[in-house]
Amino acid sequence: MECPYCHEALPSKTCPSCGVEIPEESRYCLACGTALGKEGAPIESDDEEGLDLENRILCPDGTCTGIIENGRCTVCGKALDEHEAEPPAEDDEPGS
Repeated sequence: MECPYCHEALPSKTCPSCGVEIPEESRYCLACGTALGKEGAPIESDDEEGLDLENRILCPDGTCTGIIENGRCTVCGKALDEHEAEPPAEDDEPGS
């Protein structure tokens, strides 16, 4: 692997998941994002077990990156307004 600025050779290793050459001390693969342990092997994360990414509810604060769990944002603590959680029914048009 070569430094993009000074063009000197950098110590590198190969990502076990995608095969891309990455810096030797990398904790994550720069190409595929796989978390790497000290031995360079992928790390199995328990944090994402049971996390339903498709059905998550984002924080109602437009600038927060948290998700709603148990009625509150995991980052800022803001409570979820029930009206924002459910999209309006198609029959509920104004004037009908």
